[in-house]
Amino acid sequence: MKDLQTLLNGFLGPLQGGTQGSQAGPLGGLLGGDAGRMAGAAGVGGLAGLLVGSKGGRKFVGKAATYGGLALLGGLAYKAYQNWQAGKAPESTATGAAEDAVPLPPADARFLPPEEEAAEDLSLTLVRAMIAAAKADGHIDAQEQQRLFAELGKQELTQAQKALVMDELSKPLDMDAVVAGATTPERAAEIYCASLMAIDPDGPAERGYLAFLAGRLKLDPKLVEHLHASVEGATEPVAS
Repeated sequence: MKDLQTLLNGFLGPLQGGTQGSQAGPLGGLLGGDAGRMAGAAGVGGLAGLLVGSKGGRKFVGKAATYGGLALLGGLAYKAYQNWQAGKAPESTATGAAEDAVPLPPADARFLPPEEEAAEDLSLTLVRAMIAAAKADGHIDAQEQQRLFAELGKQELTQAQKALVMDELSKPLDMDAVVAGATTPERAAEIYCASLMAIDPDGPAERGYLAFLAGRLKLDPKLVEHLHASVEGATEPVAS
């Protein structure tokens, strides 16, 4: 299935109002008219906000809200990784107002694969991670699923994209499937960032899920702290 980068953009709602149809520079391929229109249709918090609903979740703000999904999550993971390796103390920037809240990664395939197929694979991995995180508190019951499916039908997605989301949402939480996408330490960091976007990290069930996820991803506890700081610096909670 193609166009998974567009689906990831729709989950994150990166282009506020869907007004930016393209982006100049080497990252231009990560953004497009379809991504912009879908982000506008998805509304605040994108599809991730729809999935987590009143349970919390986060949305990108400020400069961060103008980037595409892979560039966003890659930039957040890259920033955390650099600070962790440099031995810096974790430090978030409130509400992502600072210009360097989400530094885009360089042409580094570890965080932002240039090949289309690799980018599509990574996008699917991150979408799956976000859906799995939304299930973390066990509160997506049959009634909630029906409501979500109804709302999903209103989004500007292809039938294949909708079917993928519905299929993933209907499956039991499968940590093995999430962790399987962590083929490198850098991918593991991006999976954790994506999971943070679809979860309320202050809830007890969610904290337990994140701790278990970090362990399964074999993330250093200090790196986890940096990942939290990186996400907090570029986001704000989705209103209930």
